[in-house]
Amino acid sequence: MQLGPAGGVRGRLGTAACLLLASGVAPARAAAPTPTPTQSPTPPKWQFEGSGLLYTEKKRASVIEPTGRITRFLSDGQILSATLGIDAITGASPTGAIPTTAIQTYTTPSGNVQTIPVGTVPTNKFKDARLSLDLGWEKPWGGWLTTTLGTHVSREKDYQSLGASGKLSLSFMHKLSTLTVGGGYNRDGVFPTGGTRAPLSDGTVIVGTGTNRKTVSTVLVGASRVLTRRWMIGVNATRTTERGYLTEPYKVISVVDSLAGDPTGDLLTENRPASRDRRDVLLSSVYHLDTGVLYASDRYYWDDWGIRSNTLDLRYRHELEEHRWIEPHARYYIQTRANFFRYFLLDGEPLPDYVSADSRLGPLQSLTLGGTFGFQVKDRPGEWAIRAEFLVQWGKAHPAEAFGNQVMTNMSPPVGVGSVVVLYTLKF
Repeated sequence: MQLGPAGGVRGRLGTAACLLLASGVAPARAAAPTPTPTQSPTPPKWQFEGSGLLYTEKKRASVIEPTGRITRFLSDGQILSATLGIDAITGASPTGAIPTTAIQTYTTPSGNVQTIPVGTVPTNKFKDARLSLDLGWEKPWGGWLTTTLGTHVSREKDYQSLGASGKLSLSFMHKLSTLTVGGGYNRDGVFPTGGTRAPLSDGTVIVGTGTNRKTVSTVLVGASRVLTRRWMIGVNATRTTERGYLTEPYKVISVVDSLAGDPTGDLLTENRPASRDRRDVLLSSVYHLDTGVLYASDRYYWDDWGIRSNTLDLRYRHELEEHRWIEPHARYYIQTRANFFRYFLLDGEPLPDYVSADSRLGPLQSLTLGGTFGFQVKDRPGEWAIRAEFLVQWGKAHPAEAFGNQVMTNMSPPVGVGSVVVLYTLKF
């Protein structure tokens, strides 16, 4: 199942397990004899991290994602890592058609006839699985320069991705400042179930059954600075360029009567530009308090599709007794609509070059609340962490364009998403 650039099941929380693997969870402290003054603790050579994600949207998609990472620490400071992930996704995804006060009937991409009850957001059922593998290599050079290389491959029913990335980090001013530059390149393939349908058509015209190409290039520049013994700040700027097949192959847009506002029964396939330039700037701060660490960040994003967004993220890691800790988390996100986003098309009007009713390209907001609890089991090696979060996402309840018998559009009422991630870390 392909997901659009604005996010979705995998785009929003599908990578939560991998994020927790890399979120700075405290290293596990394996049970070991206390060294004598003449002994030095033996540094670990291996680290295993395993996680499991359970994600669910009410009456929509559900995800089960186990992820495992093995890391090898070499004596000269090099680090090798391999991460394997498996996603199993089932449920339903909004088609882009609008809900109304009348029963709607249409044919799905797989050829099945589907009836939509009154006032219900039209959805398309799906079932998919994805397998992914990431390999990484990191090496320090003289204590002031670090290189990082990585590669990625993933495959699912109608999408595959191959990519590589690299990064250089330079430390200076007695390691109080760090400058980072990096980049990545992905060559992806999209091969929709049933073939690629002609854009802005009724979906019966197939223009190809092969693979549609898509490339993604990313460059990054960042800097961080230790201001005091307790406070560190950072700034990252990223530019991503996408070229190729960027249309969601299964999304449609409703055609409505220009007088009554009722759907005519026609559903046209969407069409998006074949290029997209994204930019974002991330400001972050880490402050060490007496009882914990406060993490705060603000990310501003803009692209040439007209979308502007802002993300505020706040975490506080509080250390408890007996190797336990908690980390409350709050995140707020808001975005504007793409310049070709439409809730529907009017019957008889000229067709635009590009149009999409995908709610992820419309005006929306989301609020995430949750937290992580980390602990060690007495007399057992390794560390556990459990993260639970709930996300509420909503759009405009009464868009100015709506009229006639149109009930609601663009994520109204709000969509609720719950997720739970369990992580285990062991160094040996």
